[in-house]
This record gives sequence, structure tokens and C-alpha cells, in this order.
Amino acid sequence: MTDTATDAGITMTRVFDAPRELVFGAWTEPARFAYWFGGAGVEVPTSSVEMDLRPGGQWKATMLLENDNRIDWRGEFREVEAPTRIVMTITDEPGDAFDVLTVELRDLGDGRTEMSFSQTGSHMDAKGYEGAMNGWSGFFEALARTVTG
Repeated sequence: MTDTATDAGITMTRVFDAPRELVFGAWTEPARFAYWFGGAGVEVPTSSVEMDLRPGGQWKATMLLENDNRIDWRGEFREVEAPTRIVMTITDEPGDAFDVLTVELRDLGDGRTEMSFSQTGSHMDAKGYEGAMNGWSGFFEALARTVTG
């Protein structure tokens, strides 16, 4: 596990005890994505997740938080190369201040997958990206549970 946060963004690496196709599906199939996105204690209704899985296709998902708070995420797929690579934008703000998420999946053999993840865009400082990295860590723990059953 390798994680870094700078003013330019974050990079993270995780290894999952699951085949690459299953990890790719967790990123691209609405029901699976809803299960892990947001981590433990956050509800993402499957009905809120939409994915037009092609370059230029839009995606969105809503996180329901405590005290009737919510986060409406949205973005666009820039690259989709099943089952090895996804590049997509992400924001929860109005306007065009998107960060870019890059997910690269490498088959390690024996049913294991290495995921290299980055979020870039320089819309936060290093402390903001460190907070985002901590959030993604929780998401990826839920992702691991999703792909290992």
C-alpha cells in the first residue's frame, strides 16, 4: 500500500484478492459502485447511480450522510479500457472545477489485482488532498469487501 498527497493531487495503490474483471466491474456497474462508494456508514442509493460507460459519457451518484446531508457527485468518463483502465472526472461543486480520477488495474495472477489510483486537478492544497486520500482509503476498504464477497 503506497499513498501520497501533494498540492497536485493524490496517488494510492491497493492490492485486492479478486480478479481484475471483478474490480473493474465494481467501478463501472451501478449496483456494485453504490455498495462501496462512500465507505462504511454512507448510503449511496443504487437509483442515484448513473453511468454512461464510454468516453464522453456522464456519471453521477448521490451520497446520503447523517443529518439529512447529501453529496451529489458527477463527472464524465474520459477513457474506458475494460478491464485495465478508467479515467473519469469528479466534482461535487457547481461549475467546471473537476478533478481527474485515473484507475489502472494490473492482473497479478492467482486471482489478485493491483489498483493504481490517482486524483489530480490542483483544486485543493496538500492538506485538502490528504483529507481526500483518507476518504478514499475508507472507500477502498469497502471496495475490498465488495470484490471479495
